[in-house]
Amino acid sequence: MEVNLDNEWQSYEFAIAFQPIVDVTRWGRPYAHEALVRGANGESAASVIAHARTGNFSAFDAACRNRAVEVAQSLDIPARLSLNVTSAAIGDEHYGLHSTTGAARMAGLAENRLIFEISEQEPIINFRGARRWFSECRDRGALIAFDDFGSGYNGLNTLIELKPDILKLDMGLIRGIDSDLVRQMIVTSAIDVCSRLSVTLIAEGVETSLEMSTLRDIGINLMQGYLFGRPEINRLPFSGLFF
Repeated sequence: MEVNLDNEWQSYEFAIAFQPIVDVTRWGRPYAHEALVRGANGESAASVIAHARTGNFSAFDAACRNRAVEVAQSLDIPARLSLNVTSAAIGDEHYGLHSTTGAARMAGLAENRLIFEISEQEPIINFRGARRWFSECRDRGALIAFDDFGSGYNGLNTLIELKPDILKLDMGLIRGIDSDLVRQMIVTSAIDVCSRLSVTLIAEGVETSLEMSTLRDIGINLMQGYLFGRPEINRLPFSGLFF
């Protein structure tokens, strides 16, 4: 599915791809699908985003989220929908989280199936404002996730100040964890802290069965990565794996 984004800077085409986040305790059934932007001809997210940053990026950010809601509803998505959000867009008057909860209502997608996944690429400056917007989303049943925990700006201070519902562990912590005791200790410590805070952990970038089995053995049940499915444009990837 493609959409023409017409705003004050240019007309631009993009597509929405979906990648599963699976629950390995439920035979790999999807816990959620993350919506990812791609070019109309399959160009990478990085190239699309770099192009979009030459204009009103908050408008583009919201257009991607809102279009993902429409496509997910048309595909009858069977799980939660995870939507990427830049930190600058969280409380934007026109393009903030409220614009996407409104789009979900209009599309007929239940708001309690939304996950707002906050990017690590820019810091959250206004913690007080973010807490207010997060609270409003949670009142509607949506969840708040921090992406790539362990890299970028989504670190311990953000965890302390904003306590998300979900933390996604950066793939740098996951790569080769089956043979790396230091990574195992760090992830085990994260599991302990998040358990005490009632924060759900998702491991990103899982690519091998050894990484998967190690993560499962130390207590992580939700995972995402090429092992379970690559992002697919226009359809939901198969993710019913047997472990």
